[in-house]
Amino acid sequence: MTAAYILFNDITLLDFVGVYDPLSRLQSQGHLPDFSWDTCALTPTINDSFGLEIGVDHVCPNLSKYDLIVVPGDFGTRMLKDNPAFTAWLQTATDVPLKASVCTGALLLGAAGFLKGHRATTHFNEYKTLEPFCAEVVREDLVDDGAVITAGAVASSLTLGLYLCEKFAGKEKTEAVRRSMAY
Repeated sequence: MTAAYILFNDITLLDFVGVYDPLSRLQSQGHLPDFSWDTCALTPTINDSFGLEIGVDHVCPNLSKYDLIVVPGDFGTRMLKDNPAFTAWLQTATDVPLKASVCTGALLLGAAGFLKGHRATTHFNEYKTLEPFCAEVVREDLVDDGAVITAGAVASSLTLGLYLCEKFAGKEKTEAVRRSMAY
């Protein structure tokens, strides 16, 4: 299984790391040794919402080769949802079996058309913004609607990370990951 973390300027770093950390432990602890991931963006580096610069593995790759994409959120999503170049790139993930988001990353999944007919959640201040993109906005921390899993505000990133661990590796291995995080 291979995941793509979709990064962009003005992300909340915890939205990314909260999912990345538990999932990466599946590989590093030998629970899913073939699990791998890439960081992907439209530019070679991005800056989080506080200015921290992060280099990425791949610039604008075709996302169709991945099994999972994870889209974090923050203020950068408000502009990107209306950015045709970003949306077109994200749409290369149309055939990716599982798409996940944290916080306002759901707005980007929605702008790419991935939430049509799905239930979804986002940051509690953006429920109204999400409404046009999905069948139903659910006011919960995590919504699994089959091919799309969305998580609410920033702290739900850890919830999503552990939820995906359980989905991919089962309860026992997820419990080992959780314990190793002291969470």
